[in-house]
Amino acid sequence: MKKHLIFSGLLACLSLPQAQAQQAPVAYLDPSKPVNVRVRDLISRLTLEEKADQMMYNSKAIERLNIPAYNWWNEALHGVGRAGAATVFPQAIGLGATFDDDLALRVSTAISDEARAMYNAAVAKGYRQQYSGLTFWTPNINIFRDPRWGRGQETYGEDPTLTGRLGVAFVKGLQGPDSQHLKVAACAKHFAVHSGPEKLRHEFNAVASPQDLQETYLPAFKQLVDANVEAVMCAYNATNGEPCCGNQYLLQDVLRKQWGFKGHIVSDCWALVDFYKGHNVVKTPAEAAALALQRGVNLNCGSVYPSLPEAVRKGLTTEAQMDSSLAILLRTKFKLGLFDAPGSSPYDKLSASVINSPQHRALAREAAQKFIVLLKNNGVLPLRNDLAKYFVTGPNAANLDALLGNYYGVNPEMKTILEGLVAGVSPASQMQYRPGALLDRPNQNGVDWVSGTARTSDATFVVLGINGLLEGEEGESIASPSFGDRLDYNLPQNQLDFLRGLRKNNTQPLVAIITGGSPMNLAEVHELADAVVLAWYPGEEGGNAIADVVFGKVSPSGKLPITFPKSLDQLPAYESYGMLGRTYRYMSQEPMYPFGYGLSYAKFEYSGLKLPKRAAKNKPVEVEATVRNTGKVAGEEVVQLYLTHTPRQGQQVPRYALKNFRRVQLQPGASTTVRFTLTPEQLALIDAQGKSVAPNGPVTVAVGGSLPSARSVALGASQPATATLAVR
Repeated sequence: MKKHLIFSGLLACLSLPQAQAQQAPVAYLDPSKPVNVRVRDLISRLTLEEKADQMMYNSKAIERLNIPAYNWWNEALHGVGRAGAATVFPQAIGLGATFDDDLALRVSTAISDEARAMYNAAVAKGYRQQYSGLTFWTPNINIFRDPRWGRGQETYGEDPTLTGRLGVAFVKGLQGPDSQHLKVAACAKHFAVHSGPEKLRHEFNAVASPQDLQETYLPAFKQLVDANVEAVMCAYNATNGEPCCGNQYLLQDVLRKQWGFKGHIVSDCWALVDFYKGHNVVKTPAEAAALALQRGVNLNCGSVYPSLPEAVRKGLTTEAQMDSSLAILLRTKFKLGLFDAPGSSPYDKLSASVINSPQHRALAREAAQKFIVLLKNNGVLPLRNDLAKYFVTGPNAANLDALLGNYYGVNPEMKTILEGLVAGVSPASQMQYRPGALLDRPNQNGVDWVSGTARTSDATFVVLGINGLLEGEEGESIASPSFGDRLDYNLPQNQLDFLRGLRKNNTQPLVAIITGGSPMNLAEVHELADAVVLAWYPGEEGGNAIADVVFGKVSPSGKLPITFPKSLDQLPAYESYGMLGRTYRYMSQEPMYPFGYGLSYAKFEYSGLKLPKRAAKNKPVEVEATVRNTGKVAGEEVVQLYLTHTPRQGQQVPRYALKNFRRVQLQPGASTTVRFTLTPEQLALIDAQGKSVAPNGPVTVAVGGSLPSARSVALGASQPATATLAVR
């Protein structure tokens, strides 16, 4: 009895749920009991209304059980977002440009360390706010199928193989390696077939064929489910006639039954309201709640699930069905340790010292270095850092928004591009700065104080592009007339006029640095500038990383995770979700910049591609190739393996398909042999019915540093090594 009183006294001091005065701790507070036993015990103590509230994203405290409030809505797309000061890593699309899943793992591990530390500090103060919890609605693994989508910056690009690999690594880093304790809970979103238009997302029906579903839109989600992602978020739109959050095929047939997903499903925010205000599949909140519950939604971000008790009373659903759904959701809380005494989780000891630590800042800088894509270089880069005079200009040179992208965090030491360039030059050098141009409108006074300075400088950096004011999510991009989407593919006209003025009568080096999270028309920039550097949204260390690249401290190694078409005229209609004509896999017209493309200061050559002459049925195929650095500087190369199948009349067959990739680092003159294994699943095709079938005819295997297209080579990419594989 004395031990029991000591235990009860201990629990009374905790901010977590406390034990009642009884002979033994209640089951849901007893960590020695199985999770399912604890879950059932807790549910048995809840009223119908309390159960409904526990299925809301902003669940209230239950004082009689001493259960604190908890808000499930938290963000960590590229660092802990919308909370306190945290490391701001480069935006997700730039992480895609690294083609580096080891880096993705290290970045997300740092993010989850900071997330736990911030949560620990907040709870110690009694703060339980939105954006301060442990359940993070990231990563976004939708396919960036069309450059008009303003939220494409949140993704890892247009390719399912790249998206799946990076997404899996990101989830592993967030959730941690402990099989008994989640560090934080990750969420794969938005399930499924979701990539704009933003303005129509609450009513839009995305139509996707069985082949496009299985070949393009679902594979990355399947990989994350196989990697035990804790949550899946269903999308706003409908897919093939049913709202995604009420979609029998997606949520039940595929996610629960075919893939065996055991985690919880969360609605996108206020997506269930769209059932009766957008998609019009039901008439009332109670009917919407019953439909979502039946289809498997465990957690409602929005305002509908408080109507679940009404739905039960009207016979639209049952309390037993609520209990089953709530049990799935509560398991996540128990795995996070939210009902355990402090110190029970290995992550409870993470302190504020890890937040924006020197190690995390160094990692943010490394990530930004690796994700910068060099699109053009006529030989001016790398620049010496001790020239007499430099000039920095352009609307995004000193702009913080150009570092952030969307779903961002904040930080007291953000390094703008201007600050990084200034820090990168010799003390003997002179550097001047003027913004020179506005983001998206002409200068009001018409006075030109910049072109003359550019002509008298040894090198000019002009920082152009877009930022979160012009692209992003519905409502976020306050300067966008199209709800964050980019229906105009061009740079703002005033920026092009500004660049023309800088180039006029100027023979000095002109380096264009472009910010943004999506493809844009850079044809004239490519023509006028001596070098074009794609900086994406590079995060807190972005300015320093860009300086590292342009001054040659590191060689650029980023590769495009998405095709840059020459114009939108080369693409199908934005509202079309059919893949024909889209992305590098099905686009037949020549792009401006191909998928997988990016230049280096090093020079890589490929040779010695070896593979068997014939693939044995249902057996893997071993592939190897030699890559050599024939240049004069060290560099990292992203070695990419593509397949091209023999076209079949009347069938939709990809022109190219990325199947594997690996980063290698080589000193000048050094070479290495890179080996890949092609599985039977990777060699297979997806047919019109969505079934995996063995290829019929020879398959071309290409290993190189870019998409194996004529356009890549014309832009300066290395010639890939290719060979033909017979299949039977």
